[in-house]
Amino acid sequence: MEYRELRGGKEKVSLLGFGCMRLPRLYPDKPEIDTELGQRMVDYAYSHGVNYFDTAYPYHEGLSEPFIGAALSKYPRESYNLVTKLPTWLINGEADIEHYFNEQLQKCGVDYFDFYLVHSLNAERFETVQKLHIFENLCELKAKGKIRHIGFSFHDKPDVLERILAAHDWEFAQIQLNYLDWELQDARRQYELIEQKGIQCTIMEPVRGGMLATLTPEAVDCFQQANPNVSTASWAIRYAASLPNVLTVLSGMTNFDHVTDNVATMEAFRPLSQQEREVIDHALAAYRKAVTIPCTGCRYCMDCPAGVSIPEVFAAYNRYATSKSRSMFEELYHALDAGQRADNCVACGTCLPKCPQHIDIPKHMKEIAALAEKKG
Repeated sequence: MEYRELRGGKEKVSLLGFGCMRLPRLYPDKPEIDTELGQRMVDYAYSHGVNYFDTAYPYHEGLSEPFIGAALSKYPRESYNLVTKLPTWLINGEADIEHYFNEQLQKCGVDYFDFYLVHSLNAERFETVQKLHIFENLCELKAKGKIRHIGFSFHDKPDVLERILAAHDWEFAQIQLNYLDWELQDARRQYELIEQKGIQCTIMEPVRGGMLATLTPEAVDCFQQANPNVSTASWAIRYAASLPNVLTVLSGMTNFDHVTDNVATMEAFRPLSQQEREVIDHALAAYRKAVTIPCTGCRYCMDCPAGVSIPEVFAAYNRYATSKSRSMFEELYHALDAGQRADNCVACGTCLPKCPQHIDIPKHMKEIAALAEKKG
């Protein structure tokens, strides 16, 4: 396994991080985790050198933290980094900080967290951080030995990131970065700002919720022609990992094949060559010809008051956009219960401020409903 050393610290962190937002489910439409398969995945990752396990309070509707805490409990506590995040949107007063933190310790069955993040910061939530002295409170918990490293995860514009970085002595920052968002969401500028601050970044959504593992046939063909022996997803993982200021690349692994493929990529890790970067450029140009909705399936938009299954609706549409297969769209779309489909959207807007990708969800739901009604 490839490792990177935390700047200012002595510990080495595996370049592959195990993301616990998309663990295997017992049922596709329910949050319950397939703990048997999940345990096998964690064991495989750990035995192959992965030592960074990232969860959060809302993942799997609160089930992710207790799962990963239990899954890792068989191993020496000092042999892995357990990472979780403060649910900033639930903090209404300073007392809430320690309340939720202690709840997370209990759920994970540990005495401390190795890396602890203020979750999903944007301009509005950063006001809460400042007003309620969240960073200062976390520093007090660190002084008590309950946190080893303090950082934040981010979903907003670079100018907001610049303000957040300047406000406190953060030890690391987590951003969404992949070869599509390098320009689309200006991940390049975000990466540069973190580098200028003198801290490292951890990467989320390197495969953009699986989007960069499927792509269009034309884009996949670019990768297959360059190297038919590796997965399409591995190109995206290596893209993020090739950046020198990246501490770890988080992959939200849903099945056992994801784990084995990601481990194989990082065990024999090679930074991208210039020729390989050109392959990615060609594949990306081919992919951009398909008009897709930039949903990562994070489910922060859920639950929808009208019952619409937003990520699944978008997944069905994106499969249509990349394949141009009407039958594939109808198969995925009509596999949803009638009450979960796009035509149930009432454009209430509840989902809009929750979406890290800033997608105009009601607008797209109207378009997809019209597509579903269209014959032929």
